[in-house]
Amino acid sequence: MEKKLQWEEFMKVDIRVGTITNVELFKEARNPAYKMIIDFGELGQRKTSAQITDLYTPASLIGKQVVAVVNFPPKQIANIMSECLVLGAVGEGREVTLLTPDIRVGNGLRIG
Repeated sequence: MEKKLQWEEFMKVDIRVGTITNVELFKEARNPAYKMIIDFGELGQRKTSAQITDLYTPASLIGKQVVAVVNFPPKQIANIMSECLVLGAVGEGREVTLLTPDIRVGNGLRIG
């Protein structure tokens, strides 16, 4: 049986919308990935990496709004410190489809 979360537990996870402003191939990563900078409005810009090379090119990601967790502690990934976790649906072949708002919204808006 799945464990049920309490509302207070869910509210501890700070999930926000941000716009990808910079993307480059993450050559140092073990698995194919991109390094990205995401603008979260008043929260500022955050660095991260994502293994999304199967479905996205760097050019297709610039300006795309994504959903990310912004209150995990920073995590060292190869030679960058990841400052957020971009969310996506993982397919059977491990390809990741990014979670995105279907209408453009303000950077930094909270998901909840």
